Amino acid sequence: MKVSKRINMLRMRIMHRLTKNIGNSNKKISLKPGEKPTIKRVLISRPNHRLGNQLLLTPLVQEVTNTFPGCKIDLFVKGGVANLVFQNYEQVENIIQLPRKPFNELIKYIGCWFKLKKHTYDLVINGDKNSSSGRLSTQLVNAPFKVFGETDNNLESKFDDYDHIAKYPVYHLRDYLKTLGFPENKTPIATLNIKLSADEISAGKAILKGVVKNDKPTICIYTNATGDKIYDEDWWAILYERLKTDFPNYNIMELLPIENISKINFKAPTFYSKDVREMCGLLANTAVFIAPDNGVMHLASASQIPVVGFFKVTKLEKYQPYGNNSIAFNTNETNLNDWLKGIHNILD
Repeated sequence: MKVSKRINMLRMRIMHRLTKNIGNSNKKISLKPGEKPTIKRVLISRPNHRLGNQLLLTPLVQEVTNTFPGCKIDLFVKGGVANLVFQNYEQVENIIQLPRKPFNELIKYIGCWFKLKKHTYDLVINGDKNSSSGRLSTQLVNAPFKVFGETDNNLESKFDDYDHIAKYPVYHLRDYLKTLGFPENKTPIATLNIKLSADEISAGKAILKGVVKNDKPTICIYTNATGDKIYDEDWWAILYERLKTDFPNYNIMELLPIENISKINFKAPTFYSKDVREMCGLLANTAVFIAPDNGVMHLASASQIPVVGFFKVTKLEKYQPYGNNSIAFNTNETNLNDWLKGIHNILD
């Protein structure tokens, strides 16, 4: 194991021990009868650098935006990808970005924590109940109302999709706001959304046509993943051949990772971009996106298209794509015919 990874694991263990007892969203709130607080400035804390986790935060940001029109939202995150994810979110005012490698940029890392004390917020929300940094930042911020997001058995039993990492922060916020006198919100939780502009979608359409060279609808696959989430070349070869057989009126193209890896040996037309918004613009013009559980799967969801996600080690209930006719499969419990039937149901 690399030294940096060992140090990071040690840091996470220490942070967990220091913060495991921090936070109580249900502490007594002193409000006069009939009084409802005014929420003008909100901080959402999700200090994680991964693309997927930033995209999974978008439903919570949309919830705050819809609940408090005109409020200003600050984000406490890690790494620089949040600038791209929330580029078109008008109410997101400041993004405080922890460096990805805090021990290499210690002064900047400490400075970001001090920035949390710069403003007084009306409401602060921890976006991940399992994040030690999220709980600590929520505790440190000056705000009268705080949602730490600790597990709630009542909410868990009330909502079948409570375990989803993009949804339970919204359920916690809604439940907390009821205690502040706000009406109960029963509307469907927003889907992941990177909020592409019309120009970005149009540019993506032109790029896609340059890749596939025709006007047929396109099935896009992404064959890469990390660690145990990877499916091997034989697995993908079988699925790819069935896709060609079952969907002759569709193009099949492959979106490539930065490592330039193809599990189908580059048999289909390919595309790669370092710009996540450019990738998303192309994906928005495809008919369906097929991938194992990874950040690019969530990127496709955020482009508002149907997504087919394959899971074998991570919890499907926590990370599965939802909305836009998306589906997910536990590949330990389903087979090729199940997957093709699900894709047929989307495209038909």
